[in-house]
Amino acid sequence: MTVLEDSDAIAQAKRNDNRVTCIGSWLRRTSIDKLPQLFNVLRGEMSIVGPRPHAMAHDDEFDRVAAKYAYRHHVKPGITGWAQVNGYHGQTRTIADIERRTKYDLWYIDNWTLALDFKLIMMTVIEVVRGENAY
Repeated sequence: MTVLEDSDAIAQAKRNDNRVTCIGSWLRRTSIDKLPQLFNVLRGEMSIVGPRPHAMAHDDEFDRVAAKYAYRHHVKPGITGWAQVNGYHGQTRTIADIERRTKYDLWYIDNWTLALDFKLIMMTVIEVVRGENAY
């Protein structure tokens, strides 16, 4: 992606985002853009599964509008998560979108099991192969 921000506001990625380059579009569509996050997992900064991290500016904004949003920070962020495999990924257009994503993240935290992580990894692989929801 090219960078267009010159303020404290950071625009989220969205479908047909004009900041995404041709190569970036392919990387995002194939989810190859997530592979560098494996280094974060190896360093212990992230997990394979967990709530997806947001830009700090978005964290501050979301914490103001979504109840218990900050509870997501009690676990390591993940490359994939319960919200993502259930369709809550990408741009959050409304407060309701933020609240739904947060609800799914909190459900994952409260119901975590190793079996659930394995299920989410398999669901993620299927989503990546289908390639319909990446942008």
